[in-house]
Amino acid sequence: MVQAFILIQTEVGQAAAVASAIADIPGVTSAEDVTGPYDVIVRAEANTVDELGKLVVARVQGVSGITRTLTCPVVHL
Repeated sequence: MVQAFILIQTEVGQAAAVASAIADIPGVTSAEDVTGPYDVIVRAEANTVDELGKLVVARVQGVSGITRTLTCPVVHL
């Protein structure tokens, strides 16, 4: 299982709507509004890195109101 945090910047005033929409996507385990340089932080998981990439590009980035994403895969050192 591959896990990642996805840091999301949204259009002004869209953080709650974006987090709510993303929370319903299969593979997303949590989506929270936050303050700071990012507006939403998402935790997601998939079976492979390729599936995770498809989740981010095809599903998450397709949500209206997102201006930028940064995907941070979790590593176990």
